[in-house]
Amino acid sequence: FVLPRARLPSLRFLLRPGVLLRSMSTSSSSSTFKFAACQLMVGSDKDANIQTARKAVEHAAQGGAQMVALPECWNCPYSSSSFPTYAETVPDGPSTKALANLAATPKIYPIGGSIPERDGDKLYNTSVVFDPKGDIIAKHRKLHLFDIDVPGKITFKESDTLSAGTTPTVFDTAYGR
Repeated sequence: FVLPRARLPSLRFLLRPGVLLRSMSTSSSSSTFKFAACQLMVGSDKDANIQTARKAVEHAAQGGAQMVALPECWNCPYSSSSFPTYAETVPDGPSTKALANLAATPKIYPIGGSIPERDGDKLYNTSVVFDPKGDIIAKHRKLHLFDIDVPGKITFKESDTLSAGTTPTVFDTAYGR
């Protein structure tokens, strides 16, 4: 992500129970741009996770953010066993619909971190980006899946459950590409 006409950004952290917002802004003589990144505590209740994300995005928008990013797997626990259970179709799933609705109310660009996406018999770790009207302007499927094997310590392989995307994703906003 590149900020247009960027100077060194000012950073601000806001901490609330279960939610960390990091906002960054840059300004020029012609415009001001504010971005917020949300970090959420997720649990096993998908509807509760969606509501937590909704509140975080609304809070960031109320603070002046024009673009708000959610974290990876914001609607479910991050585990290979959870991905199939929480997977949904894009754009018809509840998480995607919630973000589309969030975009239009405060007129922001929500970036849906990622959710497990089901497409036929495959699952992807997918990020969806919306414009301020609630229309999808980008869909990115994670290209490089996280696989780790440290003998005697930890083994975790996204590739056991998820399929890799095939192309990088670039999208345009009113603030830049």
